[in-house]
Formats: sequence, structure tokens, C-alpha cells
Amino acid sequence: MATANSTKGIGKVIFSSSLGTLIEWYDFYIFGMLAKTISTQFFPEGNDTAALLSTLAIFAAGFLVRPFGALVFGRLGDLIGRKYTFLLTLVLMGGSTFLIGLVPSYKTIGMAAPLLVLLLRLIQGLALGGEYGGAATYVAEHAPEGRRGYFTAWIQTTATLGLFVALGVIMGVRKIVNDDAAFNAEWGGWRYPFWMSILLVGVSIYIRLKMNESPVFAKLKAEKKTSTNPLKESFGHKANFKMVLLALFGAVMGQGVIWYTGQFYAQSFLENTVKLEFMQNREILLWAIALATPFFLVFGALSDKIGRKWIMLAGMLLGVVFYRPIFKTLLKDADAKEWMDKNEGMRYVSMHQANPSIKMDTVVQKNGDTTLLKHVKGVWQLTEGIQFTETYVDTLGLGKEGGAWENKDKKHTYSDKILTSGLKWKFIGLVWIMIIFVTMVYGPVAAFLVELFPTKIRYTSMSLPYHIGNGVFGGLVPFIATLLSATFTSDPLVGLWYPIGVAALCFVIGALYLNNKIDKEVND
Repeated sequence: MATANSTKGIGKVIFSSSLGTLIEWYDFYIFGMLAKTISTQFFPEGNDTAALLSTLAIFAAGFLVRPFGALVFGRLGDLIGRKYTFLLTLVLMGGSTFLIGLVPSYKTIGMAAPLLVLLLRLIQGLALGGEYGGAATYVAEHAPEGRRGYFTAWIQTTATLGLFVALGVIMGVRKIVNDDAAFNAEWGGWRYPFWMSILLVGVSIYIRLKMNESPVFAKLKAEKKTSTNPLKESFGHKANFKMVLLALFGAVMGQGVIWYTGQFYAQSFLENTVKLEFMQNREILLWAIALATPFFLVFGALSDKIGRKWIMLAGMLLGVVFYRPIFKTLLKDADAKEWMDKNEGMRYVSMHQANPSIKMDTVVQKNGDTTLLKHVKGVWQLTEGIQFTETYVDTLGLGKEGGAWENKDKKHTYSDKILTSGLKWKFIGLVWIMIIFVTMVYGPVAAFLVELFPTKIRYTSMSLPYHIGNGVFGGLVPFIATLLSATFTSDPLVGLWYPIGVAALCFVIGALYLNNKIDKEVND
């Protein structure tokens, strides 16, 4: 058994803890990754925006109950131990995810469909609320002094790697089920990632059953010094409750919005606002995550040398300053209409039907020159720009006879955009920069939280601020940002003011009140 002063066996400890935590994040995030498809399955047809918002609300509900899971399972973890508590959370998470994949659609069972999904999503949130605190505490209590930031940073990679695995599985299934209709059907390919969860969870349960209890907690239990009422000791004592509030408002609140903006909202923005094609959107995020993930360990190790505070606050400040410029660039560089509007004298010459809203083949002419477009697999591609599908509303009722109209018609929309290779890598670079901000705030945060609280109430005390900061403030980013964008349509970037405001406030509080000392001892 590893001690808190030895690295013996620490690799096994990290692997056993991280694998289960990664799988729980995978389970939690496939729902959000497939939000657009899920919205068509579990809600009535007729209003795509309302269905998407409802799906994101159910997604957010899982985040909102995470603090309750932190209280329930944190208390269990401080009473009976770390090992069996986060074994229970793994079973609950895996079972709920698998069952979501079995819920019939709205067309089959009506309102029972979204209600069942909501119930299972709430169980997921409760389970995740108990998982992270246990895993982070378990690793920290095995880690040697002076390297706690580095070793707990391995746990920090699991949230991003869980997202990475979720993206990879979804893209793999989408490629195998190489048909939009088959993938999005009631019992189509979108359900496979949910069903696969049960296999992953089974492997992780087997591994976790072989784990030993944390040596620090085992020693405390042998000496009969464990807490008899972790909730009262964590939140009933003024000094400890003050540290809980400081951890939330001075660190974790800002960390939460940076994490979900840089990874989750970025993916949602590229799909729903920029209108990138499904696979390329996820490919961009996949590459950015893969290239940025090692920096969790870099900043975790750096925090062992210079402290946790200023690394985390620097990541928040960078997000505050650069989010709007980065998202503005993503939107502008993929704007097919803006590129085409620069070429004066162009007209669209099309064959179309008298449907209210239809896709059409389009030829772009500039002074009689049609070489600006080439035809690729049924889609027109700009030789100097991006590939896209165009949709328009025939407001004039011209039907088949209407062959030409000005390209400045505001009823034209562009979707399923596919970027050129150079532009795709530019987008990967921009998303990578935002994930670097994530690694700065998230890499050191586990060590920071562990060092704030004594062993006997550590699981409970650190779990609550973490899951309020991430589950409430961070988890609401996609929903609030999408809601703001749908409400204030004149500014497609208006949703960013929520994470920017929260991160800015957290930066000020943290800069004024957080201590940058590195606690060398977690055995008390």
C-alpha cells in the first residue's frame, strides 16, 4: 500500500481512480454531445429551438443536482470510506446511462419519454456529484508531499478525456452508420453510445473492487477519529464553512464556467451558430482536446512549485479577455454569406421547387464567370472558401419560374459547412487556446481543494463547492448562453457575457482573498 510520502503503487492508484472517473464523465457527456438528435426524439415536433432548449434544460438538470450528490455521497465517503462510495456512484451512473438508451421516443410513449429521461439524468447527476470528490481525495491521500498537484492532475484529465472518448465513440458510430436517417432514427445509431456504457462500467467495477482504502482514511478509521456527522462539521462550523464559500466564489465558480465554455459551449456554438457540419465540428474539438490534454499535468506540476492560486486566476482572466475575440473569429471566418457579399454583381441562378423552405443547387456568377464554385458530391463548394448547403424561403412565391434574385436576400441561410483544410486547422488552434485556459484553471484545482480541508470531512467539504461551481455555474453555460442568443438575436455572441461575468467576479474575489501557500500535509 502506498503511503502519503511514497510513490510506490501510485500509478495503480491513479489508473484505478481515473478509469472509473473517465467513464462517468463519458456517460455524463454523451447526452450533451447528442443534444440536437435527442431533442428530436424526446420532444414533439414543430419548434426545433424549443426542443433544443428543453433538451439542454434536462442536460442542465443533471448538473443542478450534483451538489446534492456531493452531500449524500460525500457524507458516505467520510463515514464508511472512499473506495465503496465511489464504487456505488459508478454503478448508478452506468446503469442510468444504459437505460437512457432504452427509453422509447415521444412518438411512442408521449410525455413519459422526456420525464423518464429527466429522471435518469437526475440519477446521473447525483452519481457524478459523489464520484469526483472521492477520486480526487483518494489520489491526493496517496500522493507524496510536494507532488500533490501533479498526481491529482491525472484525475483532472478525466473530465476532458471523457469528453474526448464520448466524441470519438459518437464519430465512430456515425461513420459506421453512414446515413443521417439511420443514425437519427428512433432506434438508430445515436443510441449505441449509451448502450456501450454498460461494458465500460463493468470493466471499471472489476478494477475498483481490487482497490485498497486510502491509507490516510484507513489510519483515521483505525484510530476511531472519523467524523460522526460530516455535514455538521463541514457546514456547521464557521471557520470551515468560510473555507467552503471561499473555495466556491474565489476559485471553483470561475473554473466551472471556463471549463464549460472552452469545451462544451464551443462545440455547441460551432454546431448551432456557426453551422458547421456534424463530423467536422466534432473533429475540430477532438484534435484540440488531444493536443491540449497534456497541459493539465504541466500546470498541475507547476502548481507544486509556485502555488495553485495565480495559475487558476490567470486562466480565468485569459478567458475574460479573449473569449469574445475568439468566438467572433470562429463566426466570421465561416460566414459564407459575408464572403459572397464581398463579390459584387453576383446573382444566384437556381433550379428549385415552390416549397416554403428547400435546399437547392446553386451556381454563383460574377460577371458571367462560374468558376467560383465547383460541384462536390451534390454540394456546391467555393473554390476560395467553404463548402455549404444553402436554404432559402420563397417569400415572393416565385416557384419554379423565379430563377434569379439578389444574394443579399436575408432569408438565405447556410448550414452543414465544411471548412477548407487550412481554415479547419485555424479553428482547431482557436479551440485549443480555449482548452489551454481550461487546463490552467482545472489542472491545480483538485490539490487546491484537498489542501483546504481536514481528512475526516474532506470528501464532504471539497465536493460541495466543486459541484456547485461546476454543476450549477459551469453546467448552466450551454443553456444560459443558448437562451440569451435565442432571446437577443442581434448579437450572436451575447451568450458569452454569462461566463465572462462569472469568471471576472471570481477572479476579483480570488485575487483578494485566496492564499497561495502550498499545504505540505494532508494527514490531519
